[in-house]
Amino acid sequence: MMDSMSLDPKAMLGTMDGLGTSDHASVVSITLFVTLLCACIVIGHLLEENRWMNESITALIIGVATGVIILLISSGTSSHLLVFNEDLFFIYLLPPIIFNAGFQVKKKQFFRNFMTIVMFGALGTLISFITISLGAIAIFEKMNIGLAIGDYLAIGAIFAATDSVCTLQVLNQDETPLLYSLVFGEGVVNDATSVVLFNAVQNFDLSNINTSVVLGLIGTFFYLFISSTVLGVVTGLLSAYVIKKLYFGRHSTDREVAIMMLMAYLSYMLAELANLSGILTVFFCGIVMSHYTWHNVTENSRITTKHTFATLSFVAEIFIFLYVGMDALDIEKWRFVSDRPKTSISVSAALLGLVLVGRAAFVFPLSFLSNLTKKIPHEKISFNEQITIWWAGLMRGAVSMALAYNQFTRAGHTTESINALMITSTITVVLFSTVVFGLITKPLVRCLQPSSKELNRMVSADPLTPTSFTVPLLGECQDSVAELFSGNGQVSEGGQSIARPSSLRMLLTRPTRTVHYYWRKFDDAFMRPVFGGRGFVPYVPSSPTEQSVPAPLGEAKH
Repeated sequence: MMDSMSLDPKAMLGTMDGLGTSDHASVVSITLFVTLLCACIVIGHLLEENRWMNESITALIIGVATGVIILLISSGTSSHLLVFNEDLFFIYLLPPIIFNAGFQVKKKQFFRNFMTIVMFGALGTLISFITISLGAIAIFEKMNIGLAIGDYLAIGAIFAATDSVCTLQVLNQDETPLLYSLVFGEGVVNDATSVVLFNAVQNFDLSNINTSVVLGLIGTFFYLFISSTVLGVVTGLLSAYVIKKLYFGRHSTDREVAIMMLMAYLSYMLAELANLSGILTVFFCGIVMSHYTWHNVTENSRITTKHTFATLSFVAEIFIFLYVGMDALDIEKWRFVSDRPKTSISVSAALLGLVLVGRAAFVFPLSFLSNLTKKIPHEKISFNEQITIWWAGLMRGAVSMALAYNQFTRAGHTTESINALMITSTITVVLFSTVVFGLITKPLVRCLQPSSKELNRMVSADPLTPTSFTVPLLGECQDSVAELFSGNGQVSEGGQSIARPSSLRMLLTRPTRTVHYYWRKFDDAFMRPVFGGRGFVPYVPSSPTEQSVPAPLGEAKH
C-alpha cells in the first residue's frame, strides 16, 4: 500500500520545472498583452480628436506592428502571444460587447425602426449570403480553387457578417441616431443571422439541395430568432423581478451589480447551451434590463453598472482588434500561400468585391421598400443615408475571422494549402476593410450628414432631454403621458400643468396612436407593476427607489 503511494522526487521536480516554465511563459505573454492594451487606450485618447482614427483601427495597427516585432525577435517562427480561438471570442469577448450595446441603445429609436432593422439584418443578410456564395462559385471555379459546395456556402455566411463592434466605434448614437440604430441594429441581427446560416450550412445535407432543405433552413432561422429573443426577454424580466422583490441594495450594492452582471452572462450561456443565438439573446436581455432592472436598483448601482458594462465592452473591443491584428501575421498559414502570391491577391480582391456587391444588393432595394411604408418625409431613408449605411456595413471583423477559423482550420491550425489560402484571404479582407473603410467612414458621415451635430445640439437643448444620472441615463427618452394622450399639449397631472414639448421634440417623438402608444398602455398596466421600472417601484426606506420618482402613469388624469 505504501509502495503504491510512494512518489518519485525527481519526477516531481521535473514536472514542477515544466509547469514553472509554462506558467512563466503565460505570465510573460499576458503581461505584454495587458501592456499593449494600455498602450492602445493611451494612444486612442491622444487621437480622440482625429477625424480619421478610432480605437479599433488603432488596436488593429498596433497588433500588426507587434506581430512584426515578434516575428523579427523569433526569427520568423511566430507572430503572436496568443493563438486566435473562436471559443475565446464567442464565449468571453463578444457577450459584454453585445450586452452593453443593448443596455445603452436608445430603445425608442431602435424599436421605431425595428421592422427596417429586421428586414436589413435578416432578409438583407440572406440576400448578401446568396450573392456572395453564387459570386464565389462563379469566380473561384474559373480559378480552379477546388472548394466543395459547402465551402462556397460557408464563404457566403462568413463574408455576409458585418462588424457591429467597429460600427460602435465609427458611428455616434447621439449625432446620427437614425443611422446608428439602423446600422448597429442591423449588425446585431446580421451577426446572429450569419451564425445561424453558417451552422445550418454545416448541419444540412448539401449534396442534394431541394425545396425541403431550403424550407428547413428558413424554418430553423425563424425558430432560432424567436426562441433566442424570448429567452433574452425572459432572463431580463427574471432579473428585474428578483431585484425588485428582494431589495439587494438594502444591504449591499455589490450584490445588485453582481446579480445583474451574472444574469446577463447567464442569458448568453443558456442560449449557447440550447443551441440558440447567444448574440440575439444577450442583446434583448440588455434592452429589457435597461428598461426594468436598471430602475429597480439603488442610484449607486445604476452609476456602477452603467460604467462597468461600458468598461467591459470597451476593453473587449480593444482586445479583439489587438488579437486579430497580431494573429494576422501567423507565419504558419502565410507559408502555405507564399508560392502563390498572385492567387492569394486575386482571391482576396474577389472576396472584397463580392462584399461590396453583396451589401449593395440589399441596402438600396430594401431602403426603397422601407421608404414606401413611411409617409412622413423625415422618417424616410435618404440617398445619402443609404450610402452611409452601405459603407458603414462593409467592415468585416472578428465574427468573420471566427467563422473562417471554424470552417477552414482544426484547433487553429491547418495543413492544407487551400484552407490556408482561404484563412489568409479572410485576414486580408478583414484588415483592409477595417482599416481603409473604417478610416473613411467618419469623414464620409460628416460629409453626407453635415447637420447631424446641429440636430444633436438642438435636441440636447430641450429641457425634457435627460441629462443626469437620476433620469434615464440610457437614452430611453420615453414619451410621458402628456405626450401620448394630450391633444393640446397641456395636461393636468396631480394638479400640475405640464408644458408641451418643443416642436422639434414633437417631430422626433411623434406621440401618436401607434404601436408605441399601445405598448406603453400595456407596459404601464401590466408589466411595470410586476417587474418595476421608472416610476413603478414604491418608495420605502432603504429601497432602490428615490423619493422623487413620479407617480405611476395609471394615476395621471387625462
